[in-house]
Amino acid sequence: MYTIEELQKIISDEIKTRSTELLKQQPVELYNPISYSLEMGGKRLRPVLVLLACNMFSEDIQTAIPAAVGIEVFHNFTLLHDDIMDKADVRRNRPTVHKKFSENAAILSGDAMAFQSYRYFLENKTDSLPEVLEVFSQTAIEVCEGQQYDMDFEQRLDVSEQEYLEMIRLKTAVLLACSLKVGALLGGASEKIARQLYSFGINLGLAFQLQDDLLDTFGNQAVFGKQIGGDILANKKTFLLINALDKANDVQRSELLGWIEKDTFNPKEKIEAVTALYRQTGIRKITEDKVNDFFNAAIRILAEMELQDIVKQPLRNLAAQMLKRRQ
Repeated sequence: MYTIEELQKIISDEIKTRSTELLKQQPVELYNPISYSLEMGGKRLRPVLVLLACNMFSEDIQTAIPAAVGIEVFHNFTLLHDDIMDKADVRRNRPTVHKKFSENAAILSGDAMAFQSYRYFLENKTDSLPEVLEVFSQTAIEVCEGQQYDMDFEQRLDVSEQEYLEMIRLKTAVLLACSLKVGALLGGASEKIARQLYSFGINLGLAFQLQDDLLDTFGNQAVFGKQIGGDILANKKTFLLINALDKANDVQRSELLGWIEKDTFNPKEKIEAVTALYRQTGIRKITEDKVNDFFNAAIRILAEMELQDIVKQPLRNLAAQMLKRRQ
């Protein structure tokens, strides 16, 4: 089996090649932002999961590379549009696409990326292609549903924890789950194993997004790659904020609501004040415990799969690496 590092290199080299090809197309104003987006790097988790899942059942991972690229292109398309909606200035320590080029360029190039992702999928002519495309298409719709819920939550203060978890399941977890199921199907896995890998991906994705919420408040920007406190400044209804509103006493809740309702404020002061309230209400540990719950659920699903441990170990290692755990 391939190592995670080997899979990362394979997908990085492939995306670099594809990005270079896009730069040769016209009009350059459409394709330059796409190439810039893909060259920003990132962990390439989703395409690596495609190849890893495929490799669990087949030594021939070449058949899964176009789909892996397609999923990464689609993922980056969602980031382009998310950054516009969130008014984000930085992505992976570089200016976001709409800041470097323009908002209109980011919208149009993002649209092109969504369609381009399907073209990459169609390069694969295996018998499983219809099922693979069905999984991917359903996932693409669900990601949009999740983004809509995320925007809807901006106007509400009564978002429940369960509503939030469903939103991040749609917005984040389903694409990780899709990556695993697509790779498994292309590798020739049984429908049962493909479903189990999908469930594994859902739980891993929920843990991953909740940890991302934690890092947005308690992380290091140089490591995180995004502005720390961005969720706080945008009043995003994250797991942290939802639980802080629920756990706060009257004084703390009043202060928290005061920061949410302010139209003008010093950004640094707001981040520090809200972070202090999170600490006072024990939100960091509550979130860490929920991350552990979903991570452990994913590992249990993996343990139940009727596959040799040597086949499952690379996926277990990658999951631990994603959440920075020792395995």
